[in-house]
Amino acid sequence: MAAAKRMRFSLGESSKSQNGSNSKGNSSKSGKVHNVDSLLDICAKIVGENIPFQTIEQRFDRIPEPVQSRIVFWSFPRNERDICMYSSFTQVGKENADSDKLPFNQGVKLLESGAVDNVLQIGFHLSGRVTEPASPLFSQPERVFQVSISFDRCKITSVKCGCGNKDIFWCQHVVALSLYRIRKADSVQLRVPISETLLQMNRDQLQKFAQYLISEHHTDVLPTAQNIADEILQAKSQINMLDGAPDPTAGASVDEENSWHLDEDQVREQVRAYLSQGNYLTSANHLNAMFAKVREMLQAKDSNGARMLRLITEQFLADPRLVVWRAQGTQMNDKCRQLWDELGALWVCVVLNPNSGCLDKEQWQQLLESWSANHVCPLEDADSRSIITTHLGADNLGATLSQQQSRARTIFHRALEASKLTWKDRHLQLILNYDIDIDTADRESDLFDCRGVPLWHEHLPTACARVDALRSHGYSQEGLRLAVIIVQTLKHQQKLNLEKHRIEMEGLPSTSRGSGTSFLVQTNMEPWVGHPLDPISVLFDTLLEASKVEESPHGMDPLSSRLFFNENGSSCLPVRYNHRPVPGHCELTESYLTLALEIALIGLGQQRNMPTGLYAQEKTCKQEQKLLSKLQALDLDPTLVDVLCQQCCHMLEGGPTCGLGMGIHTESYPMHTFAKYLFNSLLTHDEDLAYRVGLRALRLPVLENTEEIDDGINNMGSMVLSRFPRWFILEHVEGQQCELACTLLNAAKERLHATISDSSSRLTTVLEASQQHIHSSSQLFKLAQDSFKIATPPDNPKHLPALNAAYKLGLQVMRMTLMTMNWRRRDMVRWLVTCATEVGVHALMSIMQTWYSLFQPIEATGMVATTIMTPATMIQLNLTFPQQEELAKCARTLALQCASKDPQNCALCALTLCEKDAVAFETAYQIVVDSASHIMNSSHLFTIARYMEHRHYRHRAYKLSLLAMKNLHLAYNQDSHPAINDIHWACALSHSLGRVELGNMIPLLVKNVQCAMVLSDILRRCTLSAPGLANTDGKRRTVKLLSYDKQPLRQLMEATICAFVNTTHSKLTHISPRHYGDFIDFLSKARDTFLLAHDGHMQFTQLIDSLKLVYKGKKKLMSLIKERFGL
Repeated sequence: MAAAKRMRFSLGESSKSQNGSNSKGNSSKSGKVHNVDSLLDICAKIVGENIPFQTIEQRFDRIPEPVQSRIVFWSFPRNERDICMYSSFTQVGKENADSDKLPFNQGVKLLESGAVDNVLQIGFHLSGRVTEPASPLFSQPERVFQVSISFDRCKITSVKCGCGNKDIFWCQHVVALSLYRIRKADSVQLRVPISETLLQMNRDQLQKFAQYLISEHHTDVLPTAQNIADEILQAKSQINMLDGAPDPTAGASVDEENSWHLDEDQVREQVRAYLSQGNYLTSANHLNAMFAKVREMLQAKDSNGARMLRLITEQFLADPRLVVWRAQGTQMNDKCRQLWDELGALWVCVVLNPNSGCLDKEQWQQLLESWSANHVCPLEDADSRSIITTHLGADNLGATLSQQQSRARTIFHRALEASKLTWKDRHLQLILNYDIDIDTADRESDLFDCRGVPLWHEHLPTACARVDALRSHGYSQEGLRLAVIIVQTLKHQQKLNLEKHRIEMEGLPSTSRGSGTSFLVQTNMEPWVGHPLDPISVLFDTLLEASKVEESPHGMDPLSSRLFFNENGSSCLPVRYNHRPVPGHCELTESYLTLALEIALIGLGQQRNMPTGLYAQEKTCKQEQKLLSKLQALDLDPTLVDVLCQQCCHMLEGGPTCGLGMGIHTESYPMHTFAKYLFNSLLTHDEDLAYRVGLRALRLPVLENTEEIDDGINNMGSMVLSRFPRWFILEHVEGQQCELACTLLNAAKERLHATISDSSSRLTTVLEASQQHIHSSSQLFKLAQDSFKIATPPDNPKHLPALNAAYKLGLQVMRMTLMTMNWRRRDMVRWLVTCATEVGVHALMSIMQTWYSLFQPIEATGMVATTIMTPATMIQLNLTFPQQEELAKCARTLALQCASKDPQNCALCALTLCEKDAVAFETAYQIVVDSASHIMNSSHLFTIARYMEHRHYRHRAYKLSLLAMKNLHLAYNQDSHPAINDIHWACALSHSLGRVELGNMIPLLVKNVQCAMVLSDILRRCTLSAPGLANTDGKRRTVKLLSYDKQPLRQLMEATICAFVNTTHSKLTHISPRHYGDFIDFLSKARDTFLLAHDGHMQFTQLIDSLKLVYKGKKKLMSLIKERFGL
């Protein structure tokens, strides 16, 4: 609340309510009549808005009360937008689900429902009562709030409401009272400041006034009243040393800053709360809304914009996470970094305020320098690798930057440098005002082009920061003029670069002109797209806004007006743009819209190096995509298409300065996403130019021409390895490259009004370019799949050129991934077989004949040849019998070659494929036999042996099982080995073939198997039936079971008993009491086997006796043995 400590003198007249005439006029029965403001009201408006009332009192000894009343009347704010700005984050005009919850909208509802009453204005103080209606839904009764507002010079300087609102912005009750005063000013009781009323009273009246006031509020003011009375009675007290007395209704004093009420404590508290929530999306949205509010205040030329930004910055620097991140050496998360970038850009905008004085700039510089000196202040380089130091407006700063180069640049350094820039340049003033006379001689300098249009040769981000600052501080027209001149300057520079490149190319030999990349070319080290100040978007938005068509409901019928416009007058129609000519320019085709398109194309087509660090690279991608989405929203009319074609030609012929030119730097940022937009936009207008752009942009220099690298120090491999890690978004880049190639292929197939030969030529060109420039097998595979889908529509015939293109891409993918690890390799192989099947039998023959350059042996047999020889494939191909035989012969040849190279993995498939050809089958079988001893393990041999038995080649299966047994070893404790089933099968096969075959198998079994349980099971199974029952050789055999006491089972019996003895001692070496039960069960099974021998009981008794002697310390175990076996 403002307190003006000054003496005010009365006019001797009683205070009256001054409702008088105002600019709104009055109405009569005959209609509405608008009155012209009186001279008093005109003067009172100007005084009330610009001059402190204290200044008026000091200037004039006597001010008539009517004059005072009109000054007080016009000192209250008159624009509802100001009230809205301080009562809501979101712009009220926007339609969204939460718009009704905004304090401004709630205040409007309260006002319209008649909730405001008892409104009284005394001087510069407004008070009133706002009644909040009852809410039965939430069981809330009707509530009444007292609201008081102080104001001065059309700004509300303090507010107070009984609701106890704790927020940055005003509550709905303050809004309701303020809007009441604006909309119903004539119905508000108006009094002059209270000090004027007091001056009209005599002593008795003053005493009665004081006593009644104390009596009315004695519980609140009695102690204060007594203290003031005591001080007044003391002659030398402080209160008696000052003239006059404070009056809260007399307005602010001259020395007080005149600004809107902003609760600084609440700003700090809410920013602190949002930051404490971490990187949650909601908190980031709230902070971005606060940044938007700062820009809104700056545009309204409100000093609270910079004030609020200072409070936000202080809380950002007080964020405790900064200390943690610095101590741990980690980078802040992306959400935080984006907020810091916006904070730095806002400070650049603030310090470039054209109306700021030297004192303001000095204060800002001191603040920025102190913040930059803070050890936790984030650096300008988000990835903490400041390789290249680029200064904002370096040409304007001189030698002062040399001291800063030795320090790490913080997020505030751009704002510091911008604070040293001025607006006093004569040429800049010419651009902004268009009203300064320039001599003809001056127009011939490099500050003007050949048409006499002024140019502005300033560092582009700096110049665009000026445009942003002008727009943000309410100078839209000046910002638009400067934006136009900046674009004209860039176009002028583009023409100079084109001419320079043309001259350079004429001086080069013809063999050097086609070089697509160069390792010596220097590019713009500070890119425009991805820059923290986003200069291209600033220019584009400025020019596009000037081209916007303002929709109005006037002239529409009532139904259309309700359909296409909201209640607040905002349009529901899509934004439309038209061509508005640029004043002072002679080119008829040039408009704000064409300039917007040109600057977007120039900025996106700028050749620039890939920035260092993950955050900077991702930010560049996001800015590029955001700008492209804005371009895609434009409807390209013939004028814009001409501009687009012209710029594309310039970019293709622009040389190293353009990302689509020849001779670009190896690490130049790729143009894939940009070129996709250009291609789609140009295709229906200039097809040849569209393909020139698309094919040129397919390149990815960082992965190409690596053989040309020779730095004289490091070898080629180390150079490549040192470069790739910097491209953190390489996978994304390769994905965009693939999308561009797929777009080109699809367009080549879907060409309208083109012959098949022309379409095939386009496809061939695109295919060759894709194979040359795409170096990622995954992306090339994706492109091949997309091409295959294009070539084989479900309801239309196949497109053979596109199908052949997909097939060739698939072959290249196979070659690229043949010797590398790729988790999608199996899918790639299966897809190639499918694609080759669609192409035809010649493609299948080709991949089988050249399998060694495309597949691993196991892939060639297990997936390729096996799939090709399935009946489904034969039916699909609709082959004749000779063709089937030829294809089968090719598959058998492949199978034998693969089996010879990798018999372990390919032998079984080879045998399967060669089943119908006896010679080939025998050859495959011999390969298996020859490889059994040194290559193949027992598992593979057993599998092939079982296959042989299944095919009724029992003797061959027996031979392979013998070879498998030679390669097998089973220890005593491997009673759950996966080969046990194979061992049982092999012994059963031998037993079924005869006594001789079993006799050959048992020695191998005894030698390689030490597991007692396995041997015991086999021993019992061999006596269940007579050997040789399954033999089909026609010889007569006696049906007689084998004896345990005779060969070949005697050897197996002895080996089994020995295995039980060894296993028993092994188990007892590390046995624990909890395993005693299992051990007793094991001994029971051993005894059953021992008893099969004629002296088995004696051998088992000897085993138990030896256990009692050796393990006599295990008394509990020995007692269990005695209890079970009685020994």
